[in-house]
Amino acid sequence: MIGYLRGEVFFKESNYIILDVKGVGYKVLGSRDVLTKSIKGSPLELFIYTHVREDNISLFGFLESSDLKLFENLIGVSGVGPKTAMNIFSVGHRSQIIEAIMSADTAFFKSVPRLGQKNAQKIIIELKNKFGGLGEIDLSGEDMSGQEEITSALKSFGFTSKEIYDAIKHVKKDNQKITETIKLALKYLGK
Repeated sequence: MIGYLRGEVFFKESNYIILDVKGVGYKVLGSRDVLTKSIKGSPLELFIYTHVREDNISLFGFLESSDLKLFENLIGVSGVGPKTAMNIFSVGHRSQIIEAIMSADTAFFKSVPRLGQKNAQKIIIELKNKFGGLGEIDLSGEDMSGQEEITSALKSFGFTSKEIYDAIKHVKKDNQKITETIKLALKYLGK
């Protein structure tokens, strides 16, 4: 299994790079951080997760070993494959993902493409103890309909899932009306 690669960025696409390692090009699906820092012709070191299926071998690359460890924890949850786990990294950085797990923030995970309520809950339940979670996990979903309404409204203005998540996190307070949260989020996003 390939666990680490060091080479030069040969080619970059929207969700992967080709890393030239002494004349051999490795196609590596990258986290958002990898893709942001990849510049054609520049050197790059990546921690690699090698995913093998009977018809495909895929490489997933990360700048830090702790990102790789979190990725491995995520794909250890039943129902979460490597592409879905990589989508989670496209919505947030390692610290944001861990914070979402610790605070039982299903809305964060539901903003990830191809990840529904059940898998969001599974991720939180299965990984919360690994990160030393404190307090009870509230997955009742009582507040989720409002969260979905807020997210939907803000998406109609063209904001990304990550922007929306950050805005809601900064402005939402307990017992706040949905319309008030939307107004404050728009104000926050307008800065």
